Amino acid sequence: MTKLLVLGGARSGKSRYAQARAEFLPGTLLYVATAQALDGEMADRIARHRDDRGPRWSTLEVPIDLSAAIAANAAPDRVLLIDCLTLWTSNLLFAKRDLDAETEALAVALAQATGPVVLVANEVGLGIVPDNALARRFRDAAGRLNQAVAAVAQEVQFVAAGLPLRLK
Repeated sequence: MTKLLVLGGARSGKSRYAQARAEFLPGTLLYVATAQALDGEMADRIARHRDDRGPRWSTLEVPIDLSAAIAANAAPDRVLLIDCLTLWTSNLLFAKRDLDAETEALAVALAQATGPVVLVANEVGLGIVPDNALARRFRDAAGRLNQAVAAVAQEVQFVAAGLPLRLK
């Protein structure tokens, strides 16, 4: 089973790269969306992304219970594209969920997944140290999550300027 983590910064091309890699794999395509349309701009962004994917894709919206969604939907004949872990981390943080427990549950669900899973995440730790406790907590949680997923993944790619760099 393929487990691929695609990391990158904002507008780096990571989602486009992950989608292309997922579409290359055999099986039906399921886009697992973690974004929530909490404002008009985000609703427009979600609609654009859905249109860009085209009719081959089904969409499942999972802002919180990602581990359960993987367990319920992973199959040898279905490719899951999870976009993105960073938004999922933010959702968990604002829902006051246990970030360490959720990270561990995700790693277990990925390890047990019976089909290919492609995951997208932002690498948020490359900039300055945030000036407030919430932003530092988010950055640290995202970094720990990326490390946990990378440990389970068979392949990790870092995308910058639309160009992938193989890390693992």
